[in-house]
Amino acid sequence: MKKVVLAYSGGLDTSCAIKWLKDRGYEVIAFMANVGQRENFAAIEKRALQTGAKRVYCLDLQKEFATDYIFPALKAGAVYENKYLLATALSRPLIAKHQVQIAKKEKAKAVAHGCTGKGNDQVRFETTFALLAPGIEIVAPVRIWEFRTRGQEIDYAKRNHIPVDVTKKSPYSIDTNLYGRSIECGVLEDPWTEAPEEVYHLTVDPQKAPNKPTYVTIEFVGGIPQKLNKKAYSPVALIHALNKVGGQNGVGRVDSIENRLVGIKSREIYENPAGTILHTAHQELEMLVLDRETLHFKQMMAQKYAELVYYGLWETPLKAQLDAYINQTQKNVTGTVRLKLYKGNCTVVGRKSRYSRYKEKLATYGEKDIFDQRLAEGFLRLWSMPYQK
Repeated sequence: MKKVVLAYSGGLDTSCAIKWLKDRGYEVIAFMANVGQRENFAAIEKRALQTGAKRVYCLDLQKEFATDYIFPALKAGAVYENKYLLATALSRPLIAKHQVQIAKKEKAKAVAHGCTGKGNDQVRFETTFALLAPGIEIVAPVRIWEFRTRGQEIDYAKRNHIPVDVTKKSPYSIDTNLYGRSIECGVLEDPWTEAPEEVYHLTVDPQKAPNKPTYVTIEFVGGIPQKLNKKAYSPVALIHALNKVGGQNGVGRVDSIENRLVGIKSREIYENPAGTILHTAHQELEMLVLDRETLHFKQMMAQKYAELVYYGLWETPLKAQLDAYINQTQKNVTGTVRLKLYKGNCTVVGRKSRYSRYKEKLATYGEKDIFDQRLAEGFLRLWSMPYQK
């Protein structure tokens, strides 16, 4: 039998994929990546074995995910189409990298995933496979199997006694990790329909959030968050803590019509409490410490970085080159930002840094003002000169 390493989540697609692959002569090795989804991995491992997996790997990748994937994207300011904080997209190249390593260890000739032919994740997985293990066979059951709907998959699971948590009444496709949660399918496929409250898990309804605001401070060193409310946290613990406090205040909900890489538009619901807070704080600190031209150029570059992540191009030369530039810009992104969390809103209310470029004596209109306003006349003449006829 040919060995195949399957990226396994325990959800409907990958649970059906184990049985489907086994029936076609593959020896299935399931790989579960703990990227902070806080699930019962022992139960999921048992499910994989019951469904037909020969062996199951479960690796805790949370620390690597935070330090080597989330924080670089945070420093870059990467937000796809000004809405998506890339939680799922960032996890895929990490999972694919370790999947390739397991395939090499097991001497497997193939790798597999449970992505659809309509989605972006297939690109993220398979591009990483191609770059890290050229020539390895890639199997994508969902693109080629006989099931046309999720309902048919559910029926297949029932016929074959495959335990899954999805029902026809709740057909959502959900991906959760340390950095956020994405939800699609079901009633969400109608862009006019408001997302029902049942789809949310990390965040409370902003209308039911506390009636008093919660204030938090985040301290950055070199663009990386180090402390929350003056207390030092590990990267993983910090993100979990921000998810908790942000979620309690209804912060981080996003309802988006998104342009997928394959060319179709999709309706996506995201929950990103920690990501929303961190990006808001980091962006504000950059506003304080970066010079104007660096800041404006970096904002343009951030869009390209987000596209590289979204398009599955994490392991490419351009992404590495952009990282080198970004790290240079972050040397002075050190300081503290204070934010107010209130009923779904995340607002910056204070910022300070020893590298601050803000000078009160130039900005003030009070007694401390040292700005010579008479200089503006000559400046304006020179500024408008190229456009005069």
